[in-house]
Amino acid sequence: MESGFESLPPSHPLGDLDPVNDRARDTHDLRARVGVRALVASQIREVANAGMGDPGVLPFWFGEPDEVTPEYIRSAAVASIAAGETFYTQNLGIPELREAIAGYVTSRHCPVAAGQVAVTSSGMSALMLTLEALVDPGDRIVCVTPVWPNLTESPRILGAEVVRVGLRFGEKGWQLDLERLLGALAPGTRAVIINSPNNPTGWALERQAQEAILAQCRRHGIWIIADDVYERLYYEGGSAPSFLDLADAGDRVVSTNSFSKAWLMTGWRLGWIIAPPALMPDLGKLIEYNTSCAPAFVQRAGVVAITDGEPTVQHTLGRLRAARDFLVAQLDAINGIEVASPPGAMYAFFRVEGVEDSLDFCKRLVRDARLGLAPGSAFGPEGDGFLRWCFAASQERLAEGVRRLARYLKLL
Repeated sequence: MESGFESLPPSHPLGDLDPVNDRARDTHDLRARVGVRALVASQIREVANAGMGDPGVLPFWFGEPDEVTPEYIRSAAVASIAAGETFYTQNLGIPELREAIAGYVTSRHCPVAAGQVAVTSSGMSALMLTLEALVDPGDRIVCVTPVWPNLTESPRILGAEVVRVGLRFGEKGWQLDLERLLGALAPGTRAVIINSPNNPTGWALERQAQEAILAQCRRHGIWIIADDVYERLYYEGGSAPSFLDLADAGDRVVSTNSFSKAWLMTGWRLGWIIAPPALMPDLGKLIEYNTSCAPAFVQRAGVVAITDGEPTVQHTLGRLRAARDFLVAQLDAINGIEVASPPGAMYAFFRVEGVEDSLDFCKRLVRDARLGLAPGSAFGPEGDGFLRWCFAASQERLAEGVRRLARYLKLL
């Protein structure tokens, strides 16, 4: 059977196409389109859309501090705009911010050069760029779950197979079955994605487990992609344990991070990647083809935040620790609720007796109790039956939310 291309002369624009490879490309494109259509829509948004804009609903569904970005950070951006910094910048970030991030990471973890830093337009962009640099269709990716759905869906966009290793909830809260994870890190695995402290559970990876994971990944040439966005929101003291503390120069370890949480900058969409030098040229190209660069005035705000912002981080940490202790105690006092105090992040991830369909329950909470929480099923099947409550809010608002939940549960 003729393909329609065999008779074309070599000089024709289509004459050098290989019909077999072209059909393979068509098949791959079709699979990619099917994969995108199969992506899971955000159940958090599904719940929030039912109540957003209604002043009578108390919203705790999104992972966002309720405080405005501090004035000194905002002023740096305003000054940059006033100075006319409205043009393109370098793909990998302005030198001042790359150097500031390198100094910050060096002071908290290990020596890092500015040449290992890529500035990105959000922490999510940092994760996606890393995956684009490392993952091919058909690759096997392991992910510790439940987790923010973007971490499991993003590899699927690229055609990867995602293997979930679920945390388990018990008397001590959420725990990792380390042996199960190590068993999943088998030869042929391309990367493991670990978000610690974890959204939604607040679980944090311990140093001993990190050492075992790093050793296993070294044995099999597996990349570690660490989502470190909550590393400063760690209530056990200092920063949460990081793979950067352990990694050697030749290790396949990438850390992604963001200004959003600890510096109260969610709307600024500014993040960064720490990666081995050999990966930086590819990251620079990918940034060019995704966002080109982060805005200069946003990066100027980032420089001020990371160099002068430790008081802001400590304020945020102290406020969230108090909010965590208050909310967990209040929830623990309600019959039928199982909750554990999370060591990190800014969420209580708790179970309500009798709730199996958390999405339906959260929709009813919005409608009948005027309370907005995130369904545990949004973070994977391991989370169904649980609810996520973002406690980055005043204790007064948290107390009112607890009252609404307690009243509603009494009616069931």
